[in-house]
Amino acid sequence: MVGVVRDRLNQDGGDSAREVALRRLIVVVGAVVFLDTLFYAVIAPLLPDLSHQLHLSKLSAGLLTACYPAGMLIGSIPGGVLTMRAGPRFTVCTGLLLLGCSTLAFGFLLSAPGLDLARFVEGLGGACSWAGGMAWVVAETPAERRGAMIGVAVAAAIGGSLFGPAVGALATATGRPPLFGAVAVVAGGLMVATRALPFHRVSSGQGLGALGRVLRTRVVIAGIWLMTLPAIASGMITVLAPLRLHRFGAGAGVIGATFLVGAGFEAALSSAIGRISDRRGRLAPLRFGLLSVTAAFVCFTLPQSVVGLSVLVVIMASVLGTFWAPAMAMLSDAAETQDLDQGLAAALMNFGWAGGQIIGAGAGGAVAKVAGDAVPTIATAILCAVTLSVLVRRRETITS
Repeated sequence: MVGVVRDRLNQDGGDSAREVALRRLIVVVGAVVFLDTLFYAVIAPLLPDLSHQLHLSKLSAGLLTACYPAGMLIGSIPGGVLTMRAGPRFTVCTGLLLLGCSTLAFGFLLSAPGLDLARFVEGLGGACSWAGGMAWVVAETPAERRGAMIGVAVAAAIGGSLFGPAVGALATATGRPPLFGAVAVVAGGLMVATRALPFHRVSSGQGLGALGRVLRTRVVIAGIWLMTLPAIASGMITVLAPLRLHRFGAGAGVIGATFLVGAGFEAALSSAIGRISDRRGRLAPLRFGLLSVTAAFVCFTLPQSVVGLSVLVVIMASVLGTFWAPAMAMLSDAAETQDLDQGLAAALMNFGWAGGQIIGAGAGGAVAKVAGDAVPTIATAILCAVTLSVLVRRRETITS
């Protein structure tokens, strides 16, 4: 009897230690992705001023916004392989190093090509930070809590996108060098914190051939698309909404406040949606998100005032929070079922998100320049409606 009690106490102590370690991991990874998305989102209130100073067209503004996801797209698979081979700790530290260097460059450079390159390098760093961080979280989290923990990390990332516009708006008043220099210092501090975290998993030793095998499964394809589609919507909002608000007379402060409030609601939803996806399945919140985004994009060009458009942008940003945790958890679940290394699963998440951001920011800006804002936004609404229809009609075949 004494032995049973002792074993139970040891088990409880082990469970407690694992929970403490998991919380530390979530805090550090959350801080890493917070900083990464802060730098990504800082561009929104800066776009009007940069467009004026550097004589950027809508296409050029879209290119500046799209350079970050372009770097992440190119770095997604290498970031996953680095996670698998060198481990998530090394991969996250590599991402932070690239983030710090590119942030400094963005703070001091005064040419459009230089700023484009800085954003591209930061995207490469983001691919490493996200691949290492998400693979680390998934590896240390029980399957029944996966959606919730991913939701917490995503909420932290959205928090970065929440403060990013505020930092961008502040940079228009103080100048870019001091603020972006401070971000680089914080990145260095997070490298120290990341190196102090333990990691006990052994590399799977898988090669890229494993990706070809899982890309033939419906659930993996669906998971990638459900990362890509909201990223298309997000990238389009990031480019079109600030420029449209500016045309209606909004300054950097109003634009930053609009994205700040929207990201706040999105972050609040994300962790709750992750828990819901653990209990009710990954597709339930995704169907709601698709319906909401479809309606919002249909209405994008209807408001003709700063207040009306700001409210709609907040709504659009909020409902995007229903996508990330369920879609990422879906890909992680599929990777576990298909015996795929979680580092490669994280690479697929990055690939889908980055590809969607490039389409939304780059192509969306280009089409809007030629045909007006209504064409790309209605096209996105149609994509969401078609995807919703497929999820409703083919639920069993997608999840199997």
